[in-house]
Amino acid sequence: MTTFADLGISNAYIKALTEVNIIHPTEIQQRVLPILLDTKTDFVGLAQTGTGKTAAFGLPILHGVDPSQPNVQGLIIAPTRELVQQIKKQLFKFTKYLDQKIFVEGIYGGEKIERQIRSLRRPTQIIVATPGRLLDLLERKAVDISAVKTLVLDEADEMLSMGFKEDLNKILSHNTAQRQTWLFSATMSSEIKEMVETYLSHDAIRVEVNKNSLVNENISHHYIITEIPDKVNVITTILERRKNERGVIFCRTKAGTRSLVTILQESGYEVGALEGDMQQREREKVMRAFKKERLSVLVSTDVSARGIDVNNLAYVLHHQLPDSLDYYTHRSGRTARGGKTGQSIALIIPSEIANIKDIQQALGIRFSEMKLEA
Repeated sequence: MTTFADLGISNAYIKALTEVNIIHPTEIQQRVLPILLDTKTDFVGLAQTGTGKTAAFGLPILHGVDPSQPNVQGLIIAPTRELVQQIKKQLFKFTKYLDQKIFVEGIYGGEKIERQIRSLRRPTQIIVATPGRLLDLLERKAVDISAVKTLVLDEADEMLSMGFKEDLNKILSHNTAQRQTWLFSATMSSEIKEMVETYLSHDAIRVEVNKNSLVNENISHHYIITEIPDKVNVITTILERRKNERGVIFCRTKAGTRSLVTILQESGYEVGALEGDMQQREREKVMRAFKKERLSVLVSTDVSARGIDVNNLAYVLHHQLPDSLDYYTHRSGRTARGGKTGQSIALIIPSEIANIKDIQQALGIRFSEMKLEA
């Protein structure tokens, strides 16, 4: 079995990885680490969420930093503040046993920009940022990325679907001559191809993991036929039967999310909401409670759940089918992370059977009907 030492990871990092229970390299780590550690190259990695991408790009970017230089040498751009916070925290854990400290700073919206500007005045070798806040800081000349050696775009398809194309183009136009650019995405849309052709070299190395599977193969897909007025009863039945498991319930709208959370809380269930109108402090409080297992279930909109990276989620539940295939892929990808298995369960009304068939055909997956016997 391949080890991190075989792939070229130094002992200090291996010790830290072991401490956070990352023992065996995942497929993407096995294929990507030797390339990014040993070759100065532009790179495109295609892989689903939950496959270990953060370590696949995070360890090489850390290896490439000179801790004696206080300037920004690595830049990681991610779609949501939650994902920025998670990447920053993971990199911090990876550096625990280094002889010389590497400083990582996270910058994102929802926090006072003046506080982040003050933080960036300290030595900072790696920045993890959302596109909008990074662009704000660049325009204020509060951050200098002219010495960046490696720029990572994580979940690039999500950033484009969230409307960050213009921001990314402005950011990517900085210091193009001296950096290498690594792009990671779950899908290769026409917009991603355009970005690759514009900002990455023509001989960029490309690695695709599970290229025949658009959705993590460790996820089983199910549907339950019901009627709209009965959906809450179906959900409470599922929660009652899965009291010792954690999951995420997806709703299409902010109002629907709030309404469902109120109903479930009044019924005595430990659930929390994630939706776009929440203050950053509230979001962080909910995520802390969920990660510490004080909450067993999150109810979330699609955009608010992007970047949720919590181990051991047994299932995701679709209150309604999402509007797009990409949303189905990203919703389902919250479960079965880190090589574990999970279930994706859709509540549908009889007329939506055709939608299930369309999703099956488009994503190459197979649904089975789940019946809640009395």
